[in-house]
Amino acid sequence: QVQLVESGGGLVQAGGSLRLSCAASGRTFSVYAMGWFRQAPGKEREFVAAISRGGGSTKYADSVKGRFTISRDIAKNTVYLQMNSLKPEDTADYYCAADSARVVHVTEKFYDYWGQGAQVTVSS
Repeated sequence: QVQLVESGGGLVQAGGSLRLSCAASGRTFSVYAMGWFRQAPGKEREFVAAISRGGGSTKYADSVKGRFTISRDIAKNTVYLQMNSLKPEDTADYYCAADSARVVHVTEKFYDYWGQGAQVTVSS
């Protein structure tokens, strides 16, 4: 089992940047692919980005491609989401998740463990 704790959320103006962190504890971090999802008020949770176990493969939602970057530091048991050029439509609760599969999934049903979420608000 693994425990996930997100941090780094907050309020930022449109065009600004934030970096979310997700610290993992418990089972060895490197056996999990990691993903970020988000849920805006009144909407379903959606995929944002994911990274493979070793960090060599990443996937992004079209809506964030070119603006967001997912990375991981295995030594620190942490995955990051660097968010640049933020837009008001990026406002949401952001969740990190861990997937024990060998491939990178974009569907939340494959993810076994979830953090509690970090709120991101982008003002116009």
